[in-house]
Amino acid sequence: MEGGILEKIYIKGLLLRTIIGTNDNERVEKQDVLIDITLWADLKKAMESDSIDDTINYKKLKKKIIKKVESSSFYLIEALANKVAKLCLEEEKVLKVKVRLEKPGALRFAKTVGVEVVLKKEGGE
Repeated sequence: MEGGILEKIYIKGLLLRTIIGTNDNERVEKQDVLIDITLWADLKKAMESDSIDDTINYKKLKKKIIKKVESSSFYLIEALANKVAKLCLEEEKVLKVKVRLEKPGALRFAKTVGVEVVLKKEGGE
C-alpha cells in the first residue's frame, strides 16, 4: 500500500427483507432494510491487471450478505449492521468497511432510522 492510500468500492441501496425489531409485531413479518456498504482496499493491482482475481468480487460478497441478512432475526439494527460489517471483513482484500443500515418506516413522521458501523483490520487505516 503506497503512502497509506486506499481505494473504495461501494454497494449502495441494497434493499433486503428480514426480521428486525423489538416489538412483537416486528418479530412476525419481514421488514425492509436498506444497506449501503463502503469497502476500502488496495486496488492498484486490479487497476493495472483488469483482473477480477486482483479485486474484491462484490457480486460474490453481495450474495453472502443477502443470504446472511434474509435468514437473520435480530432485535437491533446495530447488531445486524455489525454482522454485515464483520462478514465484509472476512474478504481477504477488504481492509476497512463502513456499513450504513436503515430501517425505513421505523419511526412515525420519519422517513427512516439508521446506524453506521465502521470496522477495520489491523493496518486498515
